[in-house]
Amino acid sequence: MATGNSSFSFNEIDRPLLGIYVTLTVLGWLMIYSVTYNPDNPLSFLDLGALAGKQMFFIIFCYAIMFVILMTEWTIWRTFSPVFYILSILLLPGTLIFGREVNGANAWYQLGGFTFQPSELAKFGTCLAMATHLSSTSVDLRNWRNRLIALAIFMLPVLLILLQHDTGSALVFFSFLLVLYREGLPSSWYVVGFSTVTLVILGLKFDQPAYVVASLIAVANALLIRRFRGDRRVWWLAFTALIPLTIWWESVYEWLMKEVLMSDPGSAGNPHVFVLVPHLILFLASFLPNYLKKTSLIQRQMQLWLFLIVLAGGVVFAANFACYKLLAPHQQQRIKIWLRPEEAEANARGAGYNLIHSKMAIGAGGFLGKGLLEGNMTKLKYVPKQETDYIFCTVGEEHGFLGVASMIALFVWLLVRISVIAERQRSNFSRVYAYGVAGIVFVHFIVNIGMTMGLVPTIGIPLPFISYGGSSLIGFTLMIAVLLKLDSNRNLA
Repeated sequence: MATGNSSFSFNEIDRPLLGIYVTLTVLGWLMIYSVTYNPDNPLSFLDLGALAGKQMFFIIFCYAIMFVILMTEWTIWRTFSPVFYILSILLLPGTLIFGREVNGANAWYQLGGFTFQPSELAKFGTCLAMATHLSSTSVDLRNWRNRLIALAIFMLPVLLILLQHDTGSALVFFSFLLVLYREGLPSSWYVVGFSTVTLVILGLKFDQPAYVVASLIAVANALLIRRFRGDRRVWWLAFTALIPLTIWWESVYEWLMKEVLMSDPGSAGNPHVFVLVPHLILFLASFLPNYLKKTSLIQRQMQLWLFLIVLAGGVVFAANFACYKLLAPHQQQRIKIWLRPEEAEANARGAGYNLIHSKMAIGAGGFLGKGLLEGNMTKLKYVPKQETDYIFCTVGEEHGFLGVASMIALFVWLLVRISVIAERQRSNFSRVYAYGVAGIVFVHFIVNIGMTMGLVPTIGIPLPFISYGGSSLIGFTLMIAVLLKLDSNRNLA
């Protein structure tokens, strides 16, 4: 067994992780070959002009990268992590000037017959930088300064990538919130975060967010009545009466405007906003008398309730406005198709085409699948981008439920193995780095597979090691190779 820092022995390498990596890259190549298979040219993988040939070249190149990293000094990655991070960040804004636009995103450099996406290297560089910061003995996430530095480390590439109009890649960097949780960021942050995400989704789900806000106020009213009102029967009757009023508000509003106020219903603007009025009246009627009579402690609690309602309502309205007024039409359509499946069916030849045919391809495989190279929808190119974003469809059609379950199990094993490696590290740097890698793989895995089944919106990020693309494969290879190297020297850290 090797004893020097820069020497290498295969016995020191975590062979299960290495085996999973090799298995996934080989399976990925087979899927790409199947998607691009031409019976008139079955040896197309020997041609660098063909996708299967390019991917084979990328795989061999990545195996060489793996070997070089395993042979180098392991301390390089910890010592020069700030340098790797800065270099990876500097590559991002260059695409806005020298880059090539693909699908509306200026996120690639053109290098001869190949394209290169610097955001894949930024993920690797951010893993190293986050590990360096959080492993420092002076860093404590109970300190606000340290929290802000940690957030800045991954938010900087997020902002630069958003300038490239590559929302999917930017989203991946939020996986570092998982690392921060493992390293001690208070759970209250995540409660607030998940609550905000829920409110955003509700704001996007409905065309009229006023009904969502009215429901939130109704919940607050129920809590106030339950806690503070003495004679609750009258209050509960008033609360119950608001339920049908909210459901049939549009008709009630039209009647009020025509018959009572003798006015045109459209003259007052959006009628749905006024559904908030009866709920706010009940809220003030139950809130103010109790607020004025209670102690300062209870008053502060009620002030917090009021603040949370206003904040939650603001998030709902802001999310709806940002989505349907500021986003590009194709981005709006993707969100609608995700949250409203009927939109996909109504737009089967337009924005809903990819999702509908993706589900059809996965379902067509049955239990055992149609067999390698035998997928009809794959061969006839029914699903666009099937070699990249939608490659999981090929797994489903050609290998069925058994193939899909096996691939998911392989990714779960990969994530479990990385977590096991993380927890056995003596070095804080190595542990944080390992969890950074796990978080990135997890988000890619969940979002890509969920996207093909309509569980998450279409945002276009690859399935690690499986989707076609040299940048993605190189980025993930760097992450896994460095992790293997750090783990092989865990007793020297």
